[in-house]
Amino acid sequence: MPFDLRDRRLAWLALSLLDGLGPTGRRQLLEQVADPPALLGADLLSLGALGLPARLQHAILQCQQGNAKVLQGIEQSLAWLQQPDCHLLTPDDSRYPRLLREISDPPMVLFVRGNPQLLGDPQIAMVGTRHPGPHGAATARAFARSFAENGLTVTSGMALGIDAACHQGALDAGEQTIAVWGTGLDNCYPRRHRRLADSIVAEGGALVSEQLPHTSPHAGLFPLRNRIISGLSLGTLVVEASLNSGSLITARLAMEQNREVFAMPGSIHNPQARGCHRLLRDGATLVETVQDVLQVLQLPLRAALAEPASTRQVNHPLWRWIGHDPVSADWLACQSELPIHQVLQGLLQLELDGHVQHSPHGYCRAGDFRP
Repeated sequence: MPFDLRDRRLAWLALSLLDGLGPTGRRQLLEQVADPPALLGADLLSLGALGLPARLQHAILQCQQGNAKVLQGIEQSLAWLQQPDCHLLTPDDSRYPRLLREISDPPMVLFVRGNPQLLGDPQIAMVGTRHPGPHGAATARAFARSFAENGLTVTSGMALGIDAACHQGALDAGEQTIAVWGTGLDNCYPRRHRRLADSIVAEGGALVSEQLPHTSPHAGLFPLRNRIISGLSLGTLVVEASLNSGSLITARLAMEQNREVFAMPGSIHNPQARGCHRLLRDGATLVETVQDVLQVLQLPLRAALAEPASTRQVNHPLWRWIGHDPVSADWLACQSELPIHQVLQGLLQLELDGHVQHSPHGYCRAGDFRP
């Protein structure tokens, strides 16, 4: 064996690469193994005494003899770790996130590019369709920005559509975000998100994967990725999703992990809202504002604690036309000469920031309207 497996970090990595190691085997190793190097040096009798499955015992004995797959994986990982901002977290590393350790099938290793300490911060998972409507993407981005401004780290999967909008919303706020990949961290997928990935790291965020750095995308890896997204987070918010969306897998995993599940309602005519409606029927918390999530998670509004909304300076082109009496979005579009989609996006952001409230009669300054 050309590598010193007395190094606990390398021993955990070697165990994670064993053939036939499924969720049950991972959990068994994590619960029973206090000394990974000793396990990798154990004889057949000692392995049998641990009650490990026969196929796992056989894989460990193969590893002792120099398993080519394990050797190649360790060599690849060590080369990747020589790069700046690249880290390998194992279960006995103090930076390994506590919430993730609590799920039924925690990863044995985590490859992290960027800030590994961020994984222990309070997080909200935000997921949704890869093909959102314009309002869905704008809503995701606005909510993510507001979550980030109020002290929650936004975690998602960096997929097309809603995921990317959520990461961008956190970056808009000048805050950190976490992207969990189904591929290796040297294999950006989708490729068009390379710039987004670099921005996440540059702003102090993190890219995370349990896969070896050069791992290519294939369908079976993304459900595995989803359990990490939900497992890192206090709750999962599904913004917009069809009935066959992978986001529903993430929501189901969050429920199994005893985490909160939130969903946004949408039009009954929008097929991308039906997944959210199913979640709501199944007991997910309906979300219309950021406060809906923060109250369930029992987290204070960081911005509200810092300064009352009524005393904050508001710099927005629509603000001058919003007063004590409710006005419509169409009226604001006429007054401001802005396109209606920009007006709606602006009103949504003002509402999320606590400056504006919406009633059946229109929009007015927060706290001014009385029905």
